[in-house]
Amino acid sequence: MLEVRQILDERLENPGDTLSVKGNVPQAGYELGGHHFDLPRGIDYDLVLTNAGEGILATGMIQAHVVGTCDRCLDPAEFDVDGEVDEYYLFHAPSEDQQADDDEDDVDFALVGDDHTVDLGEAIRDTLVMETPFVVLCQPDCKGLCPVCGANLNKEDCGHAAQIEAQREQERLDASPFAALRDLDLGDGEGSES
Repeated sequence: MLEVRQILDERLENPGDTLSVKGNVPQAGYELGGHHFDLPRGIDYDLVLTNAGEGILATGMIQAHVVGTCDRCLDPAEFDVDGEVDEYYLFHAPSEDQQADDDEDDVDFALVGDDHTVDLGEAIRDTLVMETPFVVLCQPDCKGLCPVCGANLNKEDCGHAAQIEAQREQERLDASPFAALRDLDLGDGEGSES
């Protein structure tokens, strides 16, 4: 669990007060959908905390350089993540009536801690996860692995790709409704008079 505690001091005492916070979370990596991602430089954040009257609104940006594994060829894949944080921390838990109303609006919030701190970690992590691509590629045109011999098609042409394509074309032709006409003998046209 990622934890980034920020103390709320007198600079956020009144509604409308703001406080800029920035830093780096030295997180080594994270898991998502059965994939492991490394964060060689951690996660940088640049946020503004605003006293919104009933709570603290945290908005801003995160940035991280991520190293994972290409989904096609299994080589290392690197990409940058830039995401927007938007989290609300209430000073007090809402009443049951307010929660029933909020369930209709699907409002998401956390609470300011008893020690007068907010934990920005979950908001930073959620943003990182939301901005991680669903399909990770080492390059946009990655050719992947040969399904026959397992060769990395970005590095070598094993020849199986042409064989597979020829086989698929033959299967397509065989599945055609006109395939039965292929062997039809119409004669060679000799001996007929016009």
